[in-house]
Amino acid sequence: MLVAAAVCPSPPLLVPQLAAGAAEELADARTACSDALAVLAASRPDLLVVVGSVAQGQGGGYDEGTRGSFAPFGVDLTVTLGSAAARPTGEGAPGPLPASLAVGAWLLERARWSAAPVAGVAVTERLEPDACAVLGADLGGSADRVAMLVLGDGSACRTLKAPGYLDERAEPFDAAAARALGAADTASLAAIDPGLARELKAAGRAPWQVLAGAARGADLDGRLLYEDAPYGVGYFVAAWA
Repeated sequence: MLVAAAVCPSPPLLVPQLAAGAAEELADARTACSDALAVLAASRPDLLVVVGSVAQGQGGGYDEGTRGSFAPFGVDLTVTLGSAAARPTGEGAPGPLPASLAVGAWLLERARWSAAPVAGVAVTERLEPDACAVLGADLGGSADRVAMLVLGDGSACRTLKAPGYLDERAEPFDAAAARALGAADTASLAAIDPGLARELKAAGRAPWQVLAGAARGADLDGRLLYEDAPYGVGYFVAAWA
């Protein structure tokens, strides 16, 4: 069953080498992510599942040891999901980590994660809520004590300079998401409208709903550790235990 979860934003700009001169703008977010990962380690999990969103058609599972690269973002930096000693080999080995899971791998490396084996799951941004709930329930039951690191952003329409331009619906959407994540409110997360989330470019919707499916009946308490929109995109960090 699910015993703990950490929700973190997924922008590659979390990685200081990619942010360059703007690295300090997300320093508080990185600190909050570290605090959330400490909650996961303290939960003594048997398995850590890292969940992030990807574009349509790119979803799937990633074994521990899968590598990712930030080269597409202009920095020659590679990361490994969990233990490098478990690196998959052979024809059946999965491809490189998508960006969201690469950010998760970087956060785990930064935290020197060694508390449990790690697996990765990429969910498409268009995965319907019912399918997210089923996937979450499966992941939550994949070990006696499961922890989850969930990577996803809120609306990308918070300001005129945001990736999705300004949309007046973005701020209340993010406020509702922040309340649900901070309260471990699985019903509210499950009820997020996928159509509205797509219009507001909220890539975290599907991963959050996977988390809601995994946490159903787990009776976890939540804390919101960080909330901001420094680039016109809603970023949240929460810890559930």
